[in-house]
Amino acid sequence: MAYFVELVINGALTGLMYSLVALGFVLIYKSAGVPNLAQGALVMTAGYAVWLLLSLGLPMWVAVIGAALAMFALGLVVERLLLRRMVGQPIIMIVMLTLGLDILLRGLVPGILGTTPKPLDLGIGFAPVIVGDVFINRTYLIGGAIGVVMVIAALLFFRTRLGTKLRAVSDDHISSWAVGISVERAIGISWGLAGVTAVVAGTLWGSAQGVDWTLSTLLFPAVAVVILGGLDSIIGVLVGGILVGVLGAVIPGYLDSVVGGGTRDVVTSLIILLTIMIRPYGIFGREDIERI
Repeated sequence: MAYFVELVINGALTGLMYSLVALGFVLIYKSAGVPNLAQGALVMTAGYAVWLLLSLGLPMWVAVIGAALAMFALGLVVERLLLRRMVGQPIIMIVMLTLGLDILLRGLVPGILGTTPKPLDLGIGFAPVIVGDVFINRTYLIGGAIGVVMVIAALLFFRTRLGTKLRAVSDDHISSWAVGISVERAIGISWGLAGVTAVVAGTLWGSAQGVDWTLSTLLFPAVAVVILGGLDSIIGVLVGGILVGVLGAVIPGYLDSVVGGGTRDVVTSLIILLTIMIRPYGIFGREDIERI
């Protein structure tokens, strides 16, 4: 029984860490209406940025703030140089553009800064938290708590005046232009905010597993989280993250020893496929019905 509880708790905390990656995805979709397939690469880039600033001798808090400013600026640059040129193009072309950005960053950043895993010490320590017979990963515990805080902050943000403008842009670009909202600026801000969340995710995941190109692969479970929770739902990020994390821990925890391992990705893939087939707009996503 203790083993099952341990799998559930650590799985839920891992899922909340996935939510940090998924949050950037949802921020862009909720603000600009574009699925961002480059979010995993942004997390990787943010992790490298924090490591680079730390290697220059800066304190951790300065490195994180500096990386956040740099990633926010990168989001603005992406909108200005890439996305603004895609105005009026089919949505599939914009999605392909984000995929191209993902491939570019995954090759460029490790190519410049090195592919060897780089430690990112946040001073958390590796000793687990022990509750009875249950061992809880300390990094995931802190990361999960930060994930909850970030989701709450995002919920509050979309209740502000700026957040309302971003939601209006996502609903209808033309109407937003008509009432004086700068659509370009709104999309740039949403990408900048996604860059800031990528810094939090990249720092925590970099602390857990080191900083290298594999941070970009976090996009896969993050996509499962947003599809399950709902592409435009902030609260869905939280619920979807917990469900993906628990299922991705409990099922492999019992099956890996039987089939030889590798079932986590299979579980994640099944979550994506079954959600799309049964409830394509997710648990909390908005259902849009179009006449075709």
